[in-house]
Amino acid sequence: MDIKDAIDNYYQYLLAEKGLSILTCKAYLEDINLYTDVFKKITDTNEIEEDDLSEFLKFQLENKKSVTTALRRLSSLKGFFMFLVKEEILNIPIEEVDAPKKPFHLPTLISFEEVEALLDAPNLEKDDEIRDKAMLEMMYASGLRVSELLNLKKGDIDLKENIVTVMGKGKKQRKIPFGEFASEFVVKYINDVRSKNVKVKSEYLFLSKYGEPLSRQYFFKRIKKYALLAGIKENISPHTLRHCFATHMLENGADLRIVQEMLGHTNIATTQIYTHVSSKRIISAYDSFMKNN
Repeated sequence: MDIKDAIDNYYQYLLAEKGLSILTCKAYLEDINLYTDVFKKITDTNEIEEDDLSEFLKFQLENKKSVTTALRRLSSLKGFFMFLVKEEILNIPIEEVDAPKKPFHLPTLISFEEVEALLDAPNLEKDDEIRDKAMLEMMYASGLRVSELLNLKKGDIDLKENIVTVMGKGKKQRKIPFGEFASEFVVKYINDVRSKNVKVKSEYLFLSKYGEPLSRQYFFKRIKKYALLAGIKENISPHTLRHCFATHMLENGADLRIVQEMLGHTNIATTQIYTHVSSKRIISAYDSFMKNN
C-alpha cells in the first residue's frame, strides 16, 4: 500500500475509533512522517523492515534528540506499525526495542517565601485576579491537579467543612480538606465576582468573564504572569503548586500515606518522589549554612 494512504488510514482510525483530538493525531503523524520522509524516505508499506523501530530510535539519539523525545517518536511509530499489522497491511513481527530509560527529573519547586509572593501577586481590585487568587490558594491548599481545579463544579466544594471533592485519574473520587485562606478567597470570589458572571447558573466554579470554564493554556499564562510579578526566576507552571503542596506537607511532618491519599496517587512510589525533593532541599540548606559559618 502507498505509505501516504496508510498514514491517512491510521489518522482516520485515531480520530474515529480511538477518539483522539485533531491536535493529538497530528502530533502522531508528525513523528511518523519523520520516519517516512527523513529517516528512510519510503513510499510503500512493503519497504518497512523488522529492525526499523530500533534503527529509528538509534537515528534519533545519534541526532542529539533527548531520550524523552526519542521514546515519544518511537511510541508513535510503533503504534502505526501495530495498526498496519492489525489491518493485515503489514506482515512482519513488531520488534521489541531495548530502549533507554527516561531521565529522572525532580519536580520544579519554589520556597515558602516564593509561594507566598506568588499567592499575593494578584491585584484584588480586579475581578479576574480575585478569581485567580482563589484558584491559586485552592491549588496550594489542596494539591489538586490543574485539570481537577479547572473542572471543579459548585457542588464539589463544601465551604462549611472546607472539603473539596474531586474525581481524579481512573475516575477515583477523593475528598481533600483545605485551609481558611483558600476558603476565604473562594467565598470572596463567589460573592463578589462569580455572582455577577453572565453565566452565573453554570455548574462550573471558576469561570472566564464570558462564563466559560478556563483552559489549561489560559491558566498557565496567568501563573507565568504572577510569577514574573513575584520575582520568581524558576520556570514554573500550575503543577508547581501541587509539587510545593506535597513537599511542604512532608517537610512539616505529614505522613507519606496521607499525602499520597490527598494527591490521589495510586502508587506510593509516585509520592516518594517528594521525599527526595525534601531531602535535596535540606541538604542544600545545610551546605549553604556550612559555607557561611
